[in-house]
Amino acid sequence: MYDSNVQPSATDPVTVTLRTGHDNVTSANIKYYDTADGSFHYVPMRITSTDPTGQFDYWQGTIPAGAAQKYYRFEVSSGSETLWYNADGVSASDPSSGDFFIIPGFKTPDWMKNGVMYEIFVDRFFDGNPNNDVKTGQYTYAGCATEQHAWGSSVYATTPGCNSEVFFGGDLAGIDQKLGYIKQTLGANILYLTPIFEAPSNHKYDTADYYKVDPAFGTAADLERLIQDVHSSANGPEGYIILDGVFNHTGDSNCWFGRETYGTFTCSVTGAYQSKSSPYYSWYTFQSWPDHYSSFEDAVPTMPKLNYGTTGSPVREQIYAASNSVVQTYLKAPYGIDGWRLDSAQMLDADGNGGSDATNHQIMEELRAAVLSVNPNAEILGEYWGDPAPWLDNGNQWDGAMNYNGFTDPLSEWLCGVDESGKTASIDVTQFDGWLRTARADVPMNALETMTNELGTHDTPRFTTRCGDHLAKTELAMVFQFTYIGTPTIYYGDEYGMQGAGDPDDRRTFDWSKATLSDPPVALAHKLVTIRNAYPALRTGSFMTLLTDDADDVYAYGRFDASNRIAVVLNAGAGAQNVTVPVWQLSMTNGSTVTDLLSDTAYTVENGKVTVTVPADSGVILEQ
Repeated sequence: MYDSNVQPSATDPVTVTLRTGHDNVTSANIKYYDTADGSFHYVPMRITSTDPTGQFDYWQGTIPAGAAQKYYRFEVSSGSETLWYNADGVSASDPSSGDFFIIPGFKTPDWMKNGVMYEIFVDRFFDGNPNNDVKTGQYTYAGCATEQHAWGSSVYATTPGCNSEVFFGGDLAGIDQKLGYIKQTLGANILYLTPIFEAPSNHKYDTADYYKVDPAFGTAADLERLIQDVHSSANGPEGYIILDGVFNHTGDSNCWFGRETYGTFTCSVTGAYQSKSSPYYSWYTFQSWPDHYSSFEDAVPTMPKLNYGTTGSPVREQIYAASNSVVQTYLKAPYGIDGWRLDSAQMLDADGNGGSDATNHQIMEELRAAVLSVNPNAEILGEYWGDPAPWLDNGNQWDGAMNYNGFTDPLSEWLCGVDESGKTASIDVTQFDGWLRTARADVPMNALETMTNELGTHDTPRFTTRCGDHLAKTELAMVFQFTYIGTPTIYYGDEYGMQGAGDPDDRRTFDWSKATLSDPPVALAHKLVTIRNAYPALRTGSFMTLLTDDADDVYAYGRFDASNRIAVVLNAGAGAQNVTVPVWQLSMTNGSTVTDLLSDTAYTVENGKVTVTVPADSGVILEQ
């Protein structure tokens, strides 16, 4: 609505629009910083139209084209008073941060913005081929013997400390057989799979061989078949698949390292742990060879950290830069995946210090170039639990990030009274709204639209558990999830309120008796997917806060574009609330009708407002 080109090329000027009160403003200017000359520039704005209610004027100005990044804010005057407006909001003085972005050449995948993602922890979803199940005592790794558990039974090992060697039999064939549930019953069209490559554990974050599908999950042919079926439109909407790239560290059984072995897995090369003369010795960082080396968070010796060195290093070539690298191999035929989720993405570095440094950003720039050289429409999704702005603000690293900081954590603290890890932390509606606004202001809009909004993941306690086993809170959270900016991401089982504490309890087996539209939360998830698919305003539209009511625990906001105006009301209070929504702020005209897309109840706009009764822990989606 307010930016003519969110993803401009170097030759595209950008016309921006500012809405003000009718006859309330005497002048408005765009002030932008151009990184090409390191200077600020002004563009005078002019009134171009008035909104349908007659209450607002629209001012426009055009920022000239150029290859360099620009950052802009508005200077607005009414007589002798001047205020400033940018992504952080209104300020009385010229702000020093929080400006809107113009990043020529930065394009994020439209399919990611418009899709719904479903995350699967492979071993726990569905056993499609019992012949490849890991049996009890099949092998021993790191002192733990494998245990085969019955579907639906405990995820805890009988031997303390051996939970990673508990297997249930979920595999790629099982996912393929259940695509109808994912793509039709739910309507999700993007699959994100936790690691599938050969590794001794059930989670596979300790990769032994990046070029081989783990035998417990199937074969290369199974992977090819699954990808083809995901891409097909014969079994539901055309889909996309993202694989988990664990590139910060390998497993210690990886032949490049060679510290452990298990089962029938063997190596024909000498690893870094075995000899300083190994060709892979420089691929890792040893403080004192062989037993003191950098590992994941310097706390997990079974996951030694890769040393990325400088540009052109063997590790960089092997992981992403070479045509036969891990990253490029799976983007190409015969696989053709659609993107990578980068595990612990901020940690990739050259010296084992944990990352988040200049070398990490250089690695990510190179990785992006490698990915886009194979598939310009691929998704690069970073895992980061803090503010991901440093990887998104230049448009040359990730497309988006797992939105722990701008979605999962604030939503959990507001609705559940705990953070995403389950620790006590409570915020009110005003704080919730402020947190969201700050997170939005930090990154470009086209990156926000591909941020994955998940209630939880394989690394957090289940949302329903965090909310005290209160399923209605999960349903309320889903209403927000499917109407907020970003890509809704369902962690398998959250759609029916699966419970579970922290790892490994958050990785229980899927209860297939729940996988039906007769289950109320599953039916709600399906309906929310349908609503989101029907209204682009909920996917790529503008956002506006309408109401923050701390006393009654009510939050209302608008999503809108040129075709639709939608007001969403969330009631997290203990009882039903009569909520008066100021829909005039969305330019809804008096006498017009709005309809709740969840209940089909119609309302009439009177005096610029709509009054609705919202049950406890429930929401309405009012569309005009």
